[in-house]
Amino acid sequence: MKTSIRKELAQHVLDRISDGILTNENREHWHFYCFNEDYYIIGYYKASKWLKRHNMGEFEAVEIVRDYEIDNFGEFNTEINSESIVNMMAFIYGEELIYSENFKSIKELKKAMKKNI
Repeated sequence: MKTSIRKELAQHVLDRISDGILTNENREHWHFYCFNEDYYIIGYYKASKWLKRHNMGEFEAVEIVRDYEIDNFGEFNTEINSESIVNMMAFIYGEELIYSENFKSIKELKKAMKKNI
């Protein structure tokens, strides 16, 4: 994962903690509440700009999503458009961020996310 993406997604997790969305009580659903409950980016234009801001080409992004889906689900199903691909990338990299360690509390998660910024 590119450093710029890691920083942005770590900040997104910290924002969810600050908003009270992530709690110790819903620990098993942290990834869902951060990266699956709603779209991370809405709109094709914003998604294309997101890719450019992170120096990621469209084909590179599609390949990341394709590889993940084939490895995990046996097939590639995400629609090939900038919005769907970016949102799936946020899901994939968010999973990597949140499950990189076995965080037992919001305090641990918050500390780790601050190190990524």
